[in-house]
Amino acid sequence: MTITTLSSRQFNQDASKAKKAANDGPVFITDRGRPAHVLLTFDEYKKISGGRTKIADLLAMPGIADIELNIPQSKDLAQAADLS
Repeated sequence: MTITTLSSRQFNQDASKAKKAANDGPVFITDRGRPAHVLLTFDEYKKISGGRTKIADLLAMPGIADIELNIPQSKDLAQAADLS
């Protein structure tokens, strides 16, 4: 992992350079010599933020189509209830 440091001016002049550098590690962007921002790839951001998932996404059960469900047919048939 390579850490790159760019001034705000350098970042503004060459944002594509900063994005390329972010593929190798975090890019620190400084204001007046002090770190002010960090540029990360989205995948790195998901890793450090815990990849929070919405409950709706979990309830949607992604990948459910790949699960095979075999339910054996029951031989016990329902009987009429004796209410006497």
